Parts: sequence; C-alpha cells; structure tokens
Amino acid sequence: MDNRLFYFENLETEVVHFVVTTLELRLVCGSMDNMEKWPEIEKAATEKRRELVLQGPAIDQRISSNGGLSSSIYSLTLLNYLEVSQCPSLTEIHENIKHLTNLQSLILCRNKLASIPNAIGHLKSLKVLDLSVNNLRVLPEAIAELRDLNTLNVSCNSLEVLPEGLSQCTKLSTINISKNHITGFPVDFYSERLDLLSTLVASDNSIEELSGDIHKLAALKVLDVSNNKLREIPSDLSDCPKLKDINFKGNKLSDKRLEKMVNGCQTKSILDYLRGKGKGRQGEDGGCVDSGRNADKRKRQQKRKEKVVDEQDEVEELNKMVVRVLHISNAPTVLTVKVSTEVKDVRPYLVCCVVRGMNLKPGNALKRFLVAQTKLHDDLCGKRTIATIATHDVQLLKGPLVYDVKPPTQLKIVPLGRREMTAVELIRHLQLEADELRKQKKRQNVTGLHKYLQLLQGKELYPCLVDGEGHVISFPPITNSEKTKIKKTTKELFLEVTSAISLQTCKDVMDALIVKMAELNKLTAEHQEEVGSGEEGDGPQQPAASSETSSELIIQQVRTLDEDGNLKVVYPSKTDLSKDISNLTVIW
Repeated sequence: MDNRLFYFENLETEVVHFVVTTLELRLVCGSMDNMEKWPEIEKAATEKRRELVLQGPAIDQRISSNGGLSSSIYSLTLLNYLEVSQCPSLTEIHENIKHLTNLQSLILCRNKLASIPNAIGHLKSLKVLDLSVNNLRVLPEAIAELRDLNTLNVSCNSLEVLPEGLSQCTKLSTINISKNHITGFPVDFYSERLDLLSTLVASDNSIEELSGDIHKLAALKVLDVSNNKLREIPSDLSDCPKLKDINFKGNKLSDKRLEKMVNGCQTKSILDYLRGKGKGRQGEDGGCVDSGRNADKRKRQQKRKEKVVDEQDEVEELNKMVVRVLHISNAPTVLTVKVSTEVKDVRPYLVCCVVRGMNLKPGNALKRFLVAQTKLHDDLCGKRTIATIATHDVQLLKGPLVYDVKPPTQLKIVPLGRREMTAVELIRHLQLEADELRKQKKRQNVTGLHKYLQLLQGKELYPCLVDGEGHVISFPPITNSEKTKIKKTTKELFLEVTSAISLQTCKDVMDALIVKMAELNKLTAEHQEEVGSGEEGDGPQQPAASSETSSELIIQQVRTLDEDGNLKVVYPSKTDLSKDISNLTVIW
C-alpha cells in the first residue's frame, strides 16, 4: 500500500508538472502568435515608417485576442502619426505611449476607451489629439502639458468637466467637445493666452452659463453651443472681433426675442442685438447716460456706423451666392443609388447629389475646383480618414448605381490616369511607387494616393460604386474611374461622399463641398476668364458667353435606397445646407 501510495503521489506530481509546462509553452506560443499577427507594426519598425494606421474588424479581433494593443507598438519611436480606430475591444492605452515622443497626430476615435493615461503629457510634439466616440468620463490633467496642441476632439464621450489648465495650450485652434455631459468651462479657459482659438464646438451638452470673459478669445470665428441649458447669452460676446458663425439653437433663453433670433437670424443680426443690449444695461447703471454734446456726438457716430453697415450690406448682396435645390419630383431624369447590406461592415455611409451650373470651362476653373477638393480631403476629411469625396461626369454615368463591396481580387477599375487593373494590382503598384519615391527623395513620407494605402490595411472587402453596366466607377478612399472623370466640358457633376464615421459626417462634407463650388463658380463668373485656355483641342480662346457667367448652382436631389428599395437618405433635405453662411442663399 505504501509503495502504491508513493507511486500515485509521484504520478500526480508528474501530471501537474506536465500541465504547468504545457501551459507555459502555450503562453509562449500565444505571445509568438500575437507578435506574428501584427505585421503592420513589424513593417513600420523595419522600414522606419513615420505613420501607422490600425483600424477595423480585423484589428479589433487581434486586440480582443491579445487583451489590448501589442506592446511592440510603443517601441515605434519614429512615428509622427498614429491612428487606432473603430476597435470596440480597445478599452485602454498603456502608459508606455509616453515613449512615442515624436508623435504629432494621435487618432484614437471610435473605440471604447474608458481612460487615457497621464503619460500622454510626455508627447510634447503632439498637435492633433482625437479621442472622439469613446467612453471617456474624464480627461487626464496632463493634456494641459501639450503646449503644441492645435486640435482637440473629444466629442461623443461621457465627459462632465474639462481639465484645468487648457489655457496653457496656447496653440489651440480647434476644440470639439460636442455630445458630452459638460456643464461649464473651467475658469482659466476664458484667457487671452488662447489667442489662436478660432473654432469652439460645444453642442449637445448641459452647459448652463457662458462667462462674459468669452470676449478674451480674440481669434474666435466659430462658436457652436446649440442644444445646451443656457438661459443667457453674454453681451460681451459681441466684442469678439472675428466672430462670424454662432449657433445657440436649442437653448431656452430667458430673452424670448433673442431666442427667436438665434433660431432664424444671421450671426451679424444677433451680435448687433447683443451689442445693443450691452449699451442698454450700461445706461441703466448710469455708466452711459447721454447728455448735451455727448448725445449729439453719439448720434453722429451712430449715423456713420449705420451708413457703413448699409454699404456692407450692399457689398454682401453683390457677393450673394445662390443655390437652388431641384426636388426629385421635378427632375427630368432621376439617378438613384442602391446600397448593398454588405457595406455596413466596411464603409456604410453614403450621400450623393447632382450639380448643374458649375462652369469648369473658363481658364483655371477646373484646376481651382480640383485643388479645393484636395484641400477638403486634407482638412475637413482628415486626409480621407473621416470621409472621401468623388466626382463624376453625369453624361458618362450609366444607371442605376449600386454601392457595394468586392474582394480585392475581383474589384476591377480603370483608375484615374491608369489602365484597368484589380484593386490588388493597384495597391501593389502604388506601394511600389511609394517605396521608390522614398528611395528617390530620401524621406519617409509620401504624397498623392500613396499616403492613403494604409486606410485599407486588414480589410477583406473593399467598397465601390458600380454603374448599370457593372463597371466600378469609384473605389473609396483611393480613387474613382477614368471612365467618368470630369473635364472642362463637364456640365453636370455627380457628387458622392462616403464615410465609415456617420451619415452626418457625409452630409457635413457635402455641404462644405457645395458651398465651395458656389464660391468658385461666383469667382469664375466675376472674372469671366477666357474659355479654352490650357486644354488641348479646345480651339481658339473666346470670352465666356453671357449664359455661362451665371453663378447660380442647381442641386438635384438623389435618393439612396436599401436593397428592398426602401429610402435610406435623400440629399439635400430641408435640414441640409442650413448653416448660417451670410452670403449663401438656398432656394427650395
């Protein structure tokens, strides 16, 4: 019995030893597997890259399996652009992020981050910080240490307060804190030190008061505090010298006249009213009591101001841009876009419209439009990470159109300026070109389409817009087709905006594009540039005909439908193109 007992005890020990050894081996192998599953990080390290983008379901699956981001990402000390987005399994960032001291842009949007480590304060070169659409309840105080920060986006979280010390970030130009639970701004926020802050978006919060010290934000141009709990608007706001666009809609103001004005009047009228209220209060307090010569002097000054205002109104009237919306029921031919259900996991959001009256023929009109589109891609579209614009010649479109997805090997397109190829071939060509450019120019960053390649990493299906003949005419966010390319002779444009962020993002970008087109068209009409310059085969140059000098744009609505034919969205709708742009008139 003793021998058998000894045998079983030994056997038990051996089994435990075997299990522990096996477990350790699995852990080691698991770590090796996880390392092998992050080829983007390995490639960035090997090629000493400055940019890294990790996004989408494939990356999210790895994060879930790994219990977070691979620790090797924090060794990429050369990075100046890092994006990890659309990964619901990402709930935290390790404090080792402090090692990425060369970062200038950190994009961590559309995850499930519950906190950001204070170590972020070590990123002294950071200029852009995007933490939007997460689960953040607080922001680290160390954000105030980011003295080069230019853009801060913390929208769509659960924040109740902003950290003290933001006034120390003296280079801040844009702050977006919309869709949180913020009740007010820190005392030090209203500071002359923020003399570059031009855009403040704080809509959809619980803000109860704006301090009169807001006038200290001398560079403020755009202020959106719509849908808050404001009862008063300080008259001092009228002392912001550059303020052009304000939005106070959705606040229950105690001054009912002012409440009506903010829901229907332009910025200038609201500021004039606030300016008048300020003077009225001063008079009641005895600080501005007019008498004798002072009263006469004030009357003369007021008349001069009114004359200047009248002259400005005349100039504004001359500069007025007109956009006329053509309803679907009044359109002779209607283009519709059917959206496949498969796009919901790839790039689900799309809006489209048709534009007539855009005169691209004279002089550099086409070039100016393409440059403006590129600028929108770089700025508002966040280098195509937020949204992508594509333009087509309506005369070259074959409907009906379908927004679909295809495997990279099956997606065939004639990219702008190239022969027909599959998406796989195009990406390979662009990658080779990018590598060659790096060698030739001896630098890490690349330009053109090459800088968007990383946006497709890890995706098994690619989005595309397909015409009625089965041809792919658009492959966002990379390129659209040579077959539908716009030219100087294009009279009608089909515009599309796609995004993985939200439908409203698409609409905002489309709004901005149409406003820019109206501006450019007016510029072309006013200059009456010569027709045909710079285009082979146009024949002799001629002055633009009078019929082409009208700057009015006609926007024809386009329906987007699901596979069963149900309406998903129509653009533009009554809520679109509604921003307070003083010299834009929209006729429905």
